[in-house]
Amino acid sequence: EVTLVESGGGSVQSGGSLRLSCIASRSTHDTYCMSWFRQAPGKEREGVASVDSDGRTVYADSVKGRFTISRDNAKNTVWLQMNNLKQEDTALYSCAAGGHRDCANTGWGGPLPQYEYRFWGQGTQVTVWS
Repeated sequence: EVTLVESGGGSVQSGGSLRLSCIASRSTHDTYCMSWFRQAPGKEREGVASVDSDGRTVYADSVKGRFTISRDNAKNTVWLQMNNLKQEDTALYSCAAGGHRDCANTGWGGPLPQYEYRFWGQGTQVTVWS
């Protein structure tokens, strides 16, 4: 079992920045792939970005050039640096862990589907106002 705890959400003006953190309780083969998802009210959850243990990354088109995902394997921590935030970025952001060995392949066009992830955090709310 792996527990994921997110932090760093908040309310920020459009154009501002936030940095989300996700700490995993331990490192296993199921934390090889770490991703951020988000769900806005009335919408389906969508993948935002993924990073594997080798540091490879993939992003959803909607956040490319604005968001950066990174991780520190020794600290079991993943971050999501979000810059130039827009109102449409408002959502509950959740961290997910899975064992897919090719999850950060840019050929996927973004993070893998939710069913590829075994563990999920509770989420942290991000609200962007104009």
